[in-house]
Amino acid sequence: MASKFQIDSLDKKILSFLVKDARIPFLEIARDCGVSGAAIHQRIQKMKDAGVITGSQFNISPKNVGYYTCAFIGLQVNLTSTRTHQEVFNKIMKIPEIVECHHVTGNNSLLAKVYCNNNEHLKRIIVENIQSIIEITSTETIISLEEGFMRQLPIVEK
Repeated sequence: MASKFQIDSLDKKILSFLVKDARIPFLEIARDCGVSGAAIHQRIQKMKDAGVITGSQFNISPKNVGYYTCAFIGLQVNLTSTRTHQEVFNKIMKIPEIVECHHVTGNNSLLAKVYCNNNEHLKRIIVENIQSIIEITSTETIISLEEGFMRQLPIVEK
């Protein structure tokens, strides 16, 4: 059985720097942590290998690239056919405007986050792409009026 990776206080401090700026130089982190740049590099590599760090990315402002409508769509899925839940999920994954999709509890099977150019675009995505999947029996759409905040998981000492 594989052992679970243990995050110590130095790892948490390193992660707190990385969630603020994934491009921060390792030497800057090292100076603030009082260790060598090589130690930071090794720690980050170990966290990548353990799956603690799963990547880094640039965050794009949806509005600044023409996506003015953000919505959350609850999807009810009926699996009385021979299709599996994963096959339905794979069809949803092919819709590029859907940026997140979660398996959820409650009245819906899936919860999708979608960005569209406007409400007309959103309507087309729902009707032509989502509701055309035969196993999806109903949808419930909630349009976001404004994103209050978005953040990474906080890295804090317990």
